[in-house]
Amino acid sequence: MINPSIHSPLSNVQAELLKLFPADISENDLLELRRVIAKFLLEKARNKADALWERKGYTDEKLQEILNAK
Repeated sequence: MINPSIHSPLSNVQAELLKLFPADISENDLLELRRVIAKFLLEKARNKADALWERKGYTDEKLQEILNAK
């Protein structure tokens, strides 16, 4: 019986990516996979930045003030 208190040293993302290892995918497919992951992470970062922008009440003018103050 498996002890439920023992946790895997891998994150859920790592475990999912390991499932790809037995599949011998082409270099083109590997490049496409990298692009999909990069696009996903970029979208997540943009969404967080947009939420912060709104929460802080920033405007383009406020950004220019901040940039010009340095």
